[in-house]
Amino acid sequence: MLKQRILTALVLAPLALAGVIFLSPAVFSVLTALIIMLAAWEWANLAGFEQPVQRVLFSLLTGLICWLVSPLPYFLILGIAAAWWVVALLLVKGYPKTGQCCQSKTLRLFMGLLTLVPAWYALVQLKQYDHGGMAILFVFFLVWAADVGAYFAGRALGKHKLAVNVSPKKTLEGLVGGLLLAVLVAACVGLYFEFTFARGMGLLLLTVVVGIVSVLGDLFESLLKRERGIKDSSNLLPGHGGILDRIDSLTAAVPVFALALLCSGG
Repeated sequence: MLKQRILTALVLAPLALAGVIFLSPAVFSVLTALIIMLAAWEWANLAGFEQPVQRVLFSLLTGLICWLVSPLPYFLILGIAAAWWVVALLLVKGYPKTGQCCQSKTLRLFMGLLTLVPAWYALVQLKQYDHGGMAILFVFFLVWAADVGAYFAGRALGKHKLAVNVSPKKTLEGLVGGLLLAVLVAACVGLYFEFTFARGMGLLLLTVVVGIVSVLGDLFESLLKRERGIKDSSNLLPGHGGILDRIDSLTAAVPVFALALLCSGG
């Protein structure tokens, strides 16, 4: 299993990074939409729709909605996304009592649209932005740093559970460790580009927010998998489960990061 995880990561990570850097915005938007549609195919199963036709239809619907919202103003789509993650936080915090809100299959599909469509939209908006590829890489590395820091800090120091009813292995110590590593990454970026003190502090504050929201994305998918009674969203990625299992943190972090970046003017 570990060997599979490493091999899959060694293949996917360079492809993802190369795509972010070298693809044109148009090609990037199409390929990203295809990935989101695969994630939607997995989400349909999380919602309780097992039939292949149902899952394909939801995947196509997600792609269609991505196309329909693409010309809409960023503050509308990303604002809806930010509001949705506030709701998701309440669902995670109140679980298992809030589990009743997640029992409707149709509602879970709607939650999938609120999660996946803004994530695609945010990536496309960032890609079109000045130095958009670098901005996307930055938020990717922030999320990965938060994940890696949380893993090692949690294993070494973890005692206090973060959301025991949703994901028993996550701890407050892991959360802090992940945020510290993400802040370290952001600080290095700020120093390298010689940010002013005010801009640097803004970057660190944004990093903390993005790090926390990325954990929320992970927790919310864990909540749905717990409700559905499954471990992985699929087996598309050997050793890693499904696409959703790899991008759950990013689906929450990227829209929030993009909203803050675009509203601040960079």
